Amino acid sequence: MNSNREDAGPMTEADGQTPSFAERQGLTADPRFLAITRRRARFAWTLTAAMVAIFFGYILLVAFRPDLLARPIGSGVTSIGIPFGIGVIISGVVLTGIYVRRANELFDPAIDALRREYGE
Repeated sequence: MNSNREDAGPMTEADGQTPSFAERQGLTADPRFLAITRRRARFAWTLTAAMVAIFFGYILLVAFRPDLLARPIGSGVTSIGIPFGIGVIISGVVLTGIYVRRANELFDPAIDALRREYGE
């Protein structure tokens, strides 16, 4: 068998090979694909900005208002800063879950449909 791919024609998934860059240009140039990727990027950057604001908001509280975070909860030894810190961690998990859910329900199916349309 000849291992020279130049003589074998274009690579396809049926050959067990991934399509070449030139074969994928049709999909990546499609206005619908570009619109989906722009919406996905805008959504991802929005969630990123939210997480950065939450994280740096907490860090700024630690730096400039430690007295606020040092207040004890009730008569216990745990300060209010602990639940705030846990909230920062949980917000990261929640924002990740929001992105995954939206990607699975909206972005991925739309891109998969376009891939099928282009025969990929």
